[in-house]
Amino acid sequence: MSYSSPAQSKIMEELGLSVADYSFFTSVMTLGGMITAVFSGKISALVGRRQTMWISDVCCIFGWLAVAFAHDIIMLNTGRLFLGFGVGLISYVVPVYIAEITPKTFRGGFSYSNQLLQCLGISLMFFTGNFFHWRTLALLSAIPSAFQVICLFFIPESPRWLAMYGQDQELEVSLKKLRGENSDILKEAAEIRETVEISRKESQSGIRDLFHIGNAHSLIIGLGLMLLQQFCGSAAISAYAARIFDKAGFPSDIGTTILAVILIPQSIVVMLTVDRWGRRPLLMISSIGMCICSFFIGLSYYLQKNGEFQKLCSVMLIVGLVGYVSSFGIGLGGLPWVIMSEIFPVNVKITAGSLVTMSNWFFNWIIIYSFNFMIQWSASGTYFIFSGVSLVTIVFIWTLVPETKGRTLEEIQTSLVRLS
Repeated sequence: MSYSSPAQSKIMEELGLSVADYSFFTSVMTLGGMITAVFSGKISALVGRRQTMWISDVCCIFGWLAVAFAHDIIMLNTGRLFLGFGVGLISYVVPVYIAEITPKTFRGGFSYSNQLLQCLGISLMFFTGNFFHWRTLALLSAIPSAFQVICLFFIPESPRWLAMYGQDQELEVSLKKLRGENSDILKEAAEIRETVEISRKESQSGIRDLFHIGNAHSLIIGLGLMLLQQFCGSAAISAYAARIFDKAGFPSDIGTTILAVILIPQSIVVMLTVDRWGRRPLLMISSIGMCICSFFIGLSYYLQKNGEFQKLCSVMLIVGLVGYVSSFGIGLGGLPWVIMSEIFPVNVKITAGSLVTMSNWFFNWIIIYSFNFMIQWSASGTYFIFSGVSLVTIVFIWTLVPETKGRTLEEIQTSLVRLS
């Protein structure tokens, strides 16, 4: 996602793109993600979690090569679209896979490692984007996908997926690899089989089952968190960070480097604390921080526009952006995906995961495509709106989102059905 930030000025200059052209190039990735999100649950159920990740990597490699060698807007958009296809698949399957292989004691921390590595990718892009041409940057970006293609041969398949297809022997082999050869996995294997069998008897995964009254609370939480995560403006910073700094008259190379430096430490802190503090407290802290920092960013733009406190504006902007990125990273960045992987029962997890992921990409597309036009309309007004949405997020989390720390997936899902 963050490739579009350092590449914006050079791509627009060399290929003669307008603001609308570049906004579409940046946002077409989210359209690709939305398309594959419709099928991500079905694909991962049909071919397995590992194979789905492999398909994603192939799409991403093709996408990066197309961007790197593009000489017109069509090839550029085609490459970006395939990147969306790949990320749309992997953004669903990775949280589900991690939740299904991890013991409940460590599930939050392991699930958040996904967010940590996403922050690492954004940081690398922000930092290396200051030194490499956009074509070279695209080629370098294909390396992680190629590396993962090889590494996927060495990880086990999800035990719960194996149970869904009655592969009992493979299920136990997978658990042995995950828990250790000397671990007693018989009880856990029996619980997984029982849960999957109950879900299979209750109903088959389908859209009608998803909208059953028993799943209402889970659905509201899943869709609500994804909508609020995007409408807080988070995607705009990763996609247009350089533009945001330029608009405020702050050197973009310095600003993006500062953001790159702070992303990794704050993600490590969250990964180590998420199973101690719980999901709700981190989400609340995250939303409050984003609300305050968005207001400061909007205020800095407002004061700058009126020619007041120019030096203070630059300080306020960088403090606001660093605070915003840190606040987003400690909660709302990764925890909605962790919670999404925990709250839906096995029998609707495929359909629910696809719907929630597709909605996230759709909301993401709205922000990514409209942001350049919004900031031209009013930079301060844009961030005051984001601050208001963050305030709504605080209320939503406080009233509707349950704590899932230290509970099995089965316990979480049973409690939510009762609330519905």
